[in-house]
Amino acid sequence: MINPVFSVPLAPSMGSPPALTDSPAASGAGFADLLNGALRGVSAAQSAAGSAEAGFASGVPGATLGKALVANDRAEVAWNATVAVRNEAVSAYQSIMSMQF
Repeated sequence: MINPVFSVPLAPSMGSPPALTDSPAASGAGFADLLNGALRGVSAAQSAAGSAEAGFASGVPGATLGKALVANDRAEVAWNATVAVRNEAVSAYQSIMSMQF
């Protein structure tokens, strides 16, 4: 399949590109909705990591150290990305506020 934006063949595992109606702007989702969804995703990753660690610590069948470590790493990456986005937003705000008109 050809990606219409770049005219480059897509890898078979990527599937087709999302339709334009799937974009947040087309569905009516605003910036606050996107931010809220992202924060819920980070919270879910942190909860999953906590559950995986507790399951391993209590000896739940199927709970392994590897699963707990992967869940913890996913939560850490999500948190670091959230902090990086926050820092960029604060930096942009400070740049705008220091402009003179």
